[in-house]
Amino acid sequence: MVYRENKMKLTFKIWILIFALVLSALTIFGLPPTFLEKGVVITSVETNSTAFDNGLRQGQIITAIDDQPVNDLDDFTEILSKKIYSEENVKTTIKTKGFETILFTNKYPQITVSNIPKTNLKLGLDLVGGSRALVQAEGVQLSSSETNDLISVIGNRLNVYGIADVNILPVSDLSGNNFILIEMAGVTPKDIQELVGKQGKFDAMIGNETAFIGGDQDISSVCRNDATCASIYECGQDSSGGYYCTFRFSVFLSETAAKRHAEITDKLGVNNTAQGSYLSEKLDLYLDDVLVDSLLIGESLKGRVTTQISISGSGQGKTRADAYDAAEASMHKLQTILITGSLPYKLQIVKLDTISPVLGSDFIRSIFLAGIAALFAVSMVIFFRYKKIKTSLALILTSFSEVFIILGVASFIGWNLDLLSIAGIIAGVGTGIDSQIIVIDESKQETTLNLKEKLKRAFKIILGSYFTSLVALLPLLWAGAGLLKGFAITTILGITIGVFITRPAFTDIIRKIEE
Repeated sequence: MVYRENKMKLTFKIWILIFALVLSALTIFGLPPTFLEKGVVITSVETNSTAFDNGLRQGQIITAIDDQPVNDLDDFTEILSKKIYSEENVKTTIKTKGFETILFTNKYPQITVSNIPKTNLKLGLDLVGGSRALVQAEGVQLSSSETNDLISVIGNRLNVYGIADVNILPVSDLSGNNFILIEMAGVTPKDIQELVGKQGKFDAMIGNETAFIGGDQDISSVCRNDATCASIYECGQDSSGGYYCTFRFSVFLSETAAKRHAEITDKLGVNNTAQGSYLSEKLDLYLDDVLVDSLLIGESLKGRVTTQISISGSGQGKTRADAYDAAEASMHKLQTILITGSLPYKLQIVKLDTISPVLGSDFIRSIFLAGIAALFAVSMVIFFRYKKIKTSLALILTSFSEVFIILGVASFIGWNLDLLSIAGIIAGVGTGIDSQIIVIDESKQETTLNLKEKLKRAFKIILGSYFTSLVALLPLLWAGAGLLKGFAITTILGITIGVFITRPAFTDIIRKIEE
């Protein structure tokens, strides 16, 4: 009697599957794995702040503050909460990976941080919360190049606000209309409306002549986050019982704008009042063609070429705190529009959504449990039908492998996973299970064909189904102004990975089991 050792030799197709799984693990978790890292990651840094000037940037990982280790967000908050920020500058030493900086400021560091993600997967707003807006130029049909230019301007405006978790994409519908999809994590719909719902056209007028406009053509720089040249300097109570606060900040004009300002003021007369001598016309500030403030022009500026002027305004509220917040918001808005200039087109918000992060976390938990239950149910059906535990295990492991590789590809290309993307993954896996059942059924057909020929015939059926599904999914890339793109891309990824990686490997595994 001869005993033979029964070993399953790994075929080339199975080795390809293993290689794809290893690469997916590296792209999802990184090397070294991100879940082993300690610290907090900087998600945004307000430009023109002390933190920005000292080299702190988005993406850096803070590992220590004042020589105290920072392992997570709780450590970061606890360390900074013990520091007292008053009128005196406070020394704060921040250590990141390969970099250390010292801040001297009387303000809490103007950065936003979060815990280091456990994986490299990017989650969409549906899962992390925030707001989404679908916008288009009002009354104008933009070309693709004009849409990309507009995206660049919008991105500059949002970057001035220090918003890091923002995604701006050009999308189009089946009719050829171009839109812009803006996704911003951690903001409200009101914030989006303020940032992109208005054109933000700024004009400084003296009489009927334009002295300067917002943007780098006339503005060299704007003072921000510096109490010496940008501050709220007065608060008080008005006659109606409410409160007001007044702000003031410096603006530095270009040489061309300064000469234009001098030419206009040189033609004005002088009015002598008890408060002083001022020019006969005021400097009127218009935002989106609405007068927001009128400033007196001192006699000393008559015909004088000066590149530095002071802009002021105010905010009102029921309480002093409300008035202060309103003045601060108005000042920041004016500063931003002066820096970035107006949008080249007036935008119309076609659709505006807000998503709660609680919904996202609940959904992830639910979909994970539902996926496990579905695979278990399918494997039980396969087991009772074919009475083979190896076949059931092969189907489950292949389906898990397909999901893992899809996530690996999504992580590699930086694709945001939202609810529609997850639905696409489920659809792809469902198609994969159908194909695997075809393979199992064909392998058990009682025909004159040998096992190899049976499996070839099964794969031809799977390949025909793949191309049919691919052609059907392509229109979804543009349907609904691109809002279904996540579903289409992940489903196409799923069925493509299945046809070229997991299903050929599954076919070899079934052949080995049957032999």
